[in-house]
Amino acid sequence: MDYKEEQAGEIEALESIYYGDVTILSTEPFHKFSIPIKSEEYDSDGKNGLACNLVFTYTSKYPDEQPSIEIEEPININNSHQEELLLQLKQQAEENIGMVMIFTLVSLAQEWVNLKWDDVKKQQENEKLQKEQEREEIERKKFEGTRVTVESFLIWKNKFEEDLGIKKKREAVEKEGRKLTGRELFMTDDTLNESDLKFLDGEEVKVDESLFQDLDDLDIDDEDDDPDFDPNNFDSDGS
Repeated sequence: MDYKEEQAGEIEALESIYYGDVTILSTEPFHKFSIPIKSEEYDSDGKNGLACNLVFTYTSKYPDEQPSIEIEEPININNSHQEELLLQLKQQAEENIGMVMIFTLVSLAQEWVNLKWDDVKKQQENEKLQKEQEREEIERKKFEGTRVTVESFLIWKNKFEEDLGIKKKREAVEKEGRKLTGRELFMTDDTLNESDLKFLDGEEVKVDESLFQDLDDLDIDDEDDDPDFDPNNFDSDGS
């Protein structure tokens, strides 16, 4: 076989098939040339799609040997993807030993960039969706109240009582020995601590009915504070 003649004939066919896209880089000692490939959605600014130049160099016994294959000027094709493409091209070349194969290799590479770009788009869409879900989760948590535990409730209750001076008032009343008003009975009842904890733990809380008996014995501040208060003067509409 006249390898030089075989190679020259393939170069001529490639220039006809890829008119204007085949760039001859050198002819000696063997032809070295490049052919660009790009995915269907590739745009010139490189924001979409994949592209690169495939550089082939004949050997002394091509096509009975594999040509040298290189990837140059890759756009949106990372190193691992370049290695993947080169591996597939070399495997295809091995299967075509004895036949001119550049057109077959370029076609394989063209199909590869289209499929790979589809994978890249899916990954980008999944990442975008994940970010949106994370953002929605953050926004949702902003409107959620803080989960109440026994510990956090007791801290809040102690601070609440300190702010209102309930403990001090309870101690002062006990020293004075005076009768508590209804409001004071409720605010200073220590049994509320236990019922509060049972409520947080999901247990049933029993109501001490004695608290609601003999209401006439309770001293209600709101009525005592108004000397002119007369319940008989209330109309049915509450005026």
